[in-house]
Amino acid sequence: MTVTRSAAELLARALSRERLVPADARSGAVFERVVVGSDRYFVKRFGFASDWVMRVSGDRVGRQYLVWQTGIMDRSPGCIDHTVVAMGVDGAGADAVLTVVMRDVGEYLVPPGDAVLPSGQHAGFIAHMAALHSAFWGWDDQIGLTTMAQRVRFFAQEVIAAELAAPVVPTPVAAAAAGWNALPARSPLLWQLARLVHDRPEAITEPLSRTPRTFLPGDWKLGNLGSHPDGRTILLDWTLPGAGPACWELCWYLALNRARLPEPKEAVIDRFRAALEQQGTGTGGWWQRQLDLCLIGVMATFGWEKALGDEGELAWWEAAAAAAAARQHIPIGDS
Repeated sequence: MTVTRSAAELLARALSRERLVPADARSGAVFERVVVGSDRYFVKRFGFASDWVMRVSGDRVGRQYLVWQTGIMDRSPGCIDHTVVAMGVDGAGADAVLTVVMRDVGEYLVPPGDAVLPSGQHAGFIAHMAALHSAFWGWDDQIGLTTMAQRVRFFAQEVIAAELAAPVVPTPVAAAAAGWNALPARSPLLWQLARLVHDRPEAITEPLSRTPRTFLPGDWKLGNLGSHPDGRTILLDWTLPGAGPACWELCWYLALNRARLPEPKEAVIDRFRAALEQQGTGTGGWWQRQLDLCLIGVMATFGWEKALGDEGELAWWEAAAAAAAARQHIPIGDS
């Protein structure tokens, strides 16, 4: 067993272990709550064979482990707490199982449900997202992490086809299949854009590569977020790490957390840009291009989800993507 920072030794000293099924768990991982002395830990075990997220994102190397092993997680600014204290890997290749040991911060996580976030907590998330991106500004991936092509094709029909043939289809994958089937009728424009990006991801990844890049943990959804009493942001599950545009995580945050945002999406976008500027990261010259391409790319990833939702949300993304495509001269057909 390859161990980073004594994951096996820590778990061997456990006084108690309790199997958990978190309400928002969707990946197929196994979870435990472990007590060692007076300390409580949350343990997650997953691998290519059990975790559909790894499979559809093309992760055969355990990217989260690479990010931990190379010290990237610990280079985060002080306002970010990743909570990880140890990792270990059993096996190799597609049969490898990754064990992640985290401090148990459950009491500080955003509660599940549809309640609107407190405005101060939301503002903290955006400010700290900008701080993390600014800390890694210009970061290059030298270790083989998630590519932008893999991000924009994460739920592409061709990519999830194998998961749909599995004896037990992951719930998000089944929803994606239903959403893609519904999207052509609900929004021909978003459907055409999604197909363009899935068929030719370079149509947006290539121009995005000419805008600034940073390090992306990959999944700023509320199920992975929380706030310590001292204001630090808890950011869990760095399962889609890699180099990419800061606006990608902004648009991901807008798409997945929209029902709980305490302000309009336009205000969130302005808030994030201002936060980057406050960090000393200039946004002149590239901001609109990167934002436009990420709005389109995120709809190639989550357009299916909007097809299953309400008309107002779908209309916002359709209008935003159409305007972005027009500004960036991306063809969307006659619809």
